[in-house]
Amino acid sequence: MKLAPRLAVLLTALAVTACAPQTSDNSSSDKDEKTGTLRVWLFQEVGNKPKEKVVDAVVADFEKEHEGAKVDVEYIPVETRAQRVKAAFNDPKSAPDVIEYGNTDTAGYVKDGGLLDVTKEFGDWSEAKDTDPTAAQSVTVDGKIYGAPFYVGVRALYYRTDIFEELGLEVPKTMAELATTARRIRAAEPELYGLVVGGAYTYGAMPFVWANGGELATGKGGSYASAIDSEAAQKGIKAYTSLFSDDNCPAAKCAGMGGNDTVTAFAAGKAGMAIGGDFSHAAVEAGKVKGKYAVVPLPGVKAGSVAPAFAGGNNIGVLKSTSHRTLAVQLMEQLASKETQASMFDAMGFLPTFGDVREKAAAEKPYVKPFVQTLSSGTKFVPASPAWSGIDSSLVLPTMFQEVISGKKDVAGAAGDAAKKMDEAFGSAG
Repeated sequence: MKLAPRLAVLLTALAVTACAPQTSDNSSSDKDEKTGTLRVWLFQEVGNKPKEKVVDAVVADFEKEHEGAKVDVEYIPVETRAQRVKAAFNDPKSAPDVIEYGNTDTAGYVKDGGLLDVTKEFGDWSEAKDTDPTAAQSVTVDGKIYGAPFYVGVRALYYRTDIFEELGLEVPKTMAELATTARRIRAAEPELYGLVVGGAYTYGAMPFVWANGGELATGKGGSYASAIDSEAAQKGIKAYTSLFSDDNCPAAKCAGMGGNDTVTAFAAGKAGMAIGGDFSHAAVEAGKVKGKYAVVPLPGVKAGSVAPAFAGGNNIGVLKSTSHRTLAVQLMEQLASKETQASMFDAMGFLPTFGDVREKAAAEKPYVKPFVQTLSSGTKFVPASPAWSGIDSSLVLPTMFQEVISGKKDVAGAAGDAAKKMDEAFGSAG
């Protein structure tokens, strides 16, 4: 999903939907009508008109190709989506046929019985073979496929070219150099954060854990165990939390920041560096630093390596309750097709999930290159467990980071407590 603005809200939504009553009437419909109206729910964007234009073109083509079929698209406000999705899963009469959903929602929606298994159709779809492996993973639960990836989002390192030039700084090639460079900026320009970081910025912090060899959890399917307290993960937690200091980003100001706050600070000219997404580009361009910044992949522990980034994004899926199975799957494929994704990139800046389409996008718009490079270097995803929504919405990881930053607990203690909370959630999700 479009991570910075949406993730917390959507995962909170999932926390609600994951508790749908067992008596839900979300059984698969036996009907497969070839005419009638297909209802589609898509996310309402901040600036939605360009998205509507792309979708309208897809709908017009679809209706032309399928005589007697109509498509009714509704754009759902994210804030009220939790209730809407829960109601749809419990009452097929009110449910859409096709929905856009956040890629971290997949496991929870599958557990709720809301999404249609489209493994066969996805396998038969000629374009599917070019899907980015991490994007494909985000529609997969226990080896079965429950949708088509729609777009992907990753983060990289934004930095101020004017400040780097003024201070004679090199672009950091390792995480250690990143910390040193951040402190040099802060020392020379005390009114700036060196590298602006956030204690509530989970997906800005996780590359430090992953680059140091740590993982969120181990296992698969219904059986996960937290790994956030491993020695490698603790090394990453220490590397990230050490940046919350008066000589970089003071804890009093930065401990409560989320991803949006850090990007806003950078765009406003208050930081030398920030970890931001491809989806942050428009906000930075609209800020005070336009023309005075560049982006590179976030460096890893070793020189020349790229820290693994979280692969966020959205998917398009079909509800199990649809009475238009064939049409709904075909519409899903058209909405998630190469042509549509290329148009969505042009209209909204959403990064395509197809490798070939993404490479073309990077060639056309140079700002995309560091994000494509980050994706090519290998990304990470959250555990495919319905428990993840609860773990995320109950702020297990931000709490862990903030306990270390405040000095309330040491790294081992905070990581151990976070691991216990994660394991409790994994255990009750089965």
